[in-house]
Amino acid sequence: MPRAKDEPVRLTRIYTRAGDAGETSLGDGSRVPKLDCRIAAFGTVDEVNSLLGLALAAAPPEEMRGVLERVQNELFDLGADLSVPMEREARLRVTQEQVDALERECDRFNAELPELKSFVLPGGNEAAARLHVARTICRRAEREALVASGLYRVNPLALVYLNRVSDLLFILARTANAAAGHEEPLWK
Repeated sequence: MPRAKDEPVRLTRIYTRAGDAGETSLGDGSRVPKLDCRIAAFGTVDEVNSLLGLALAAAPPEEMRGVLERVQNELFDLGADLSVPMEREARLRVTQEQVDALERECDRFNAELPELKSFVLPGGNEAAARLHVARTICRRAEREALVASGLYRVNPLALVYLNRVSDLLFILARTANAAAGHEEPLWK
């Protein structure tokens, strides 16, 4: 049966044995060691995505659900971007429009929050704490993508996108605490 237009992939078998010797495929089919910095970068992006799923399971404020779900999809796209060498034309790439949308969300949610007069400690209610964990792993994904960009051509907007996502996650963690009436843990 052919794949439907809205069906991006069809996975009929999960294990392939192709990676048993410590190699995996990039998005263009080329084989690289699983220790390649590009694999580390998009693997950590996958960790962030998983943590966003965990944050969504913690019942964050309804107004942020759609934002987090959109970011999850875009992080999947970003992983694909990091997985395909820049030399491959007409591939899925992070765009300036996606970065601009993240900035608008940062501004929208931050406008409702009190001004910070101290550093915020990760924590608060469960949704906020999970968003803080996602934020810290997103910072690691950004660092790993920077390592990859030092060795390979990487879409520079992928790096900017990761930076904005971590900013957004910080703001959303604060928003989750505020919405729950939970006092923000501050550094003293």
